[in-house]
Amino acid sequence: QVRLVETGGGAVKAGGSLRLSCRVSGGTYTFATSAMGWFRRGPGKEREFVAALQTINGDINYATSVKGRFTIGRDNARNSVFLQMDSLNVEDTADYFCVARARPIVNSLPYEDRVAYDYWGQGTQVTVSS
Repeated sequence: QVRLVETGGGAVKAGGSLRLSCRVSGGTYTFATSAMGWFRRGPGKEREFVAALQTINGDINYATSVKGRFTIGRDNARNSVFLQMDSLNVEDTADYFCVARARPIVNSLPYEDRVAYDYWGQGTQVTVSS
């Protein structure tokens, strides 16, 4: 059974940095993703898109709120991504969820749409204090 395993997260002061990592666990050797990314849900807020990376063509997309501060990339391991978060502010406080898509991408990836992804991690908490 495919699972997404997230590591990283924690508490940091505003202006600091954190790095999240996510890897696919439990898939067969031939299991491959077409995209991986991150969503988050802040206290009292709706779940929102953060960043996505298409694993075949390398296209990357960010939410406007994190562009220039967050970086998504592939870890050395296959089917793994990281999210480097710099210049964190209190509005970044949230549970962060890794997502992955196994279905092929036809034409384009609706990267901001939750239904575009087939697998979700359990979430890791990020708390930014002032």
